Amino acid sequence: MSSPTVEPGTKLAERFRLEDRVYESGGATLWKAIDEVLARPVAVHTFDPDFPRLNEVVTAARVASRLTDPRLTQVFDATEDDGHSYVVSEWVSGETFGDMIAGGPLDPERAAAMVAEAAEALAHAHEANLSHLCLTPEHLVWTAGSTVKLLGLGVDAVLNDVTSDDGAREDVEGLGRLLYAGLTGHWPGEEHDSGGLPVAPMDDGHFCTPRQVTAGVPGYLDTIVCRAMLPETRRGADPLTTPAELAEALASVSRPSPLPMPTPMPMTVLPVASSRSEGIDTAAPQHHTPPPQHQPRPMPRQAGGGMLNKVAMTVVVLLVMVAVGLGAWTLGRSIGNAGTPVTGEQIATPTPTVAVATREVKATATGFDPLGDQEEGSRWASAAVDGKESTDWHSETYDSADFGRLKNGVGLLLDMGESIPVKQVSIDFGGTSGGAAELRIGDSADLDALTAVEKFNGLSGKKTYSAENPPKGRYVLVWFTKLPSYQGKFRGQIQEIKVLTIK
Repeated sequence: MSSPTVEPGTKLAERFRLEDRVYESGGATLWKAIDEVLARPVAVHTFDPDFPRLNEVVTAARVASRLTDPRLTQVFDATEDDGHSYVVSEWVSGETFGDMIAGGPLDPERAAAMVAEAAEALAHAHEANLSHLCLTPEHLVWTAGSTVKLLGLGVDAVLNDVTSDDGAREDVEGLGRLLYAGLTGHWPGEEHDSGGLPVAPMDDGHFCTPRQVTAGVPGYLDTIVCRAMLPETRRGADPLTTPAELAEALASVSRPSPLPMPTPMPMTVLPVASSRSEGIDTAAPQHHTPPPQHQPRPMPRQAGGGMLNKVAMTVVVLLVMVAVGLGAWTLGRSIGNAGTPVTGEQIATPTPTVAVATREVKATATGFDPLGDQEEGSRWASAAVDGKESTDWHSETYDSADFGRLKNGVGLLLDMGESIPVKQVSIDFGGTSGGAAELRIGDSADLDALTAVEKFNGLSGKKTYSAENPPKGRYVLVWFTKLPSYQGKFRGQIQEIKVLTIK
């Protein structure tokens, strides 16, 4: 498609309607568009016919589309054709890292946590030999859904014609710069990459360390920054040379959590109706201020009034004594009945919950396809039980949610080695959406012998099964009965699965 015909309202592939031009640079244009099939916003790069690196950018986008880490921008489509070339990716809404630190540095732990998430995501990308090379504060986003997202992997490097003989080293330095900026509010690099942040101060031709710029930076974070991007200040410490090494150095940092919600307004407590049984009053104590009443006007004092007043006073004293006696009798009866079993309409005493000690079970995982060729992504199965959220098991990719009508289900099977009580199963389905799955448990690796104990719908993020009376079994199966959508097609995916049993 030639440049003059690409304008708001243009529809690509009879699906992606271009709406707003975000920016243009060097023959490439970024648009905010609408995917009319899935009714969601997407980002679309279009290119002039003479864009010099068209093949490279489409190739990089296709490599990025095969990555499954939810912290990386998803690529949905990449097409190279005469006059009709474009890349379609996820539209990310949120606050960029640059916006977050525009008013000053972040809390050190929060800054480190966000960079740790980015480092883990990039470590995943480097396993596929894909580097970023263009890390700036605008590429790291705290999304509207309270997650970390890294933008522009692979594609931005080609768009900006940036290359490197050591992409891992280049990316770890970029992550170090992001951490420096989060800790200090200054950018240790070129001004055009700073996102509007002030450039970091220098000492003897070198950038000052974070602790020299901002008070209160923890010493271990200062050291990590120096190991990543300030070699002249490492003081003998080993350099960090890959995103994976940086992620490991930040592994102990607490991960980012959603921003605090506003404190809810206190609820108004309504009066509780009284309920009586066997002489026991179960109504909550109520303290009502009686409404103001009109006091009677005092009568004129008459002769003999002194005697009347004495009689009235005597009556009042007697009434008080009777009320006190009745109250003491009622209280004594209530205390005497305290040990009596409650029956009838009386309220039973809640049974205290006893905490059960659990332990995580080490299991082996295999792809499970008894209705097909018996093999369903087994080469990735170990990634679902390796303790790393940056890796995953996934099924083959199908054209429809019903497995292309080839079978009725596929799954991931865990073998615990022996029959155990399955107290809890936690499953992270990652960034997929839709779909349905069953959790099955049993002592035989046979589909019909495994009992369904839970059903999950809307397979996105983390799901948990817990049992008060844990069923026993050697095998745990996550059985997909309907595949979730993934990048325009359908596949099952599990980032991580954990099984807990009783100690």
